[in-house]
Amino acid sequence: MQRWRVPLGFLCAALFLLLARPQPLTLIIGGVVALCGLALRAWAAGHIRKNDRLATSGPYAFTRNPLYLGSFIMGLGFTLAAGHWWWLLGGMFVALFLGIYLPVMRVESAILAELFGPEFDVYTRHVPLFLPRLLPYRDSAKPVTKFDASLYIRYREYRAALGVLAAWGLLACKTWLLK
Repeated sequence: MQRWRVPLGFLCAALFLLLARPQPLTLIIGGVVALCGLALRAWAAGHIRKNDRLATSGPYAFTRNPLYLGSFIMGLGFTLAAGHWWWLLGGMFVALFLGIYLPVMRVESAILAELFGPEFDVYTRHVPLFLPRLLPYRDSAKPVTKFDASLYIRYREYRAALGVLAAWGLLACKTWLLK
């Protein structure tokens, strides 16, 4: 499934751009929502040290998959920005997300369970897979780590920001052309 994640995303993006009928108001509302998802992804990238240390601080204190939650929120923002076809595009987006990302989250959980054993077991008992908890989880045995901007760069999270800017530029052009 992981191999299909990016190609299906590009296929859906092309279909999205074809069907979208954004209006200035939907573009603004969707943009605010998408920026929240982008900010969540950036925050998460600054707290994860892939396969080295179990991330439990920052957004990982609320959900085990803040990067995917951020992507979901970004997709929701784009769906809202689409305007006219939001119900069709929203249905496609949710189906794609559930079909691709839910299995990926489960596979990644199994990998983390192997890597971090009992520490991950305790974490999974307190922090939900996807939808965030209201109060942050705190492991009293571990110090809370701070956001590290170098991790944002290392994991190339800025590419998500560039992608959002490019897509929003296309939607803005389409909004202007539809007038």
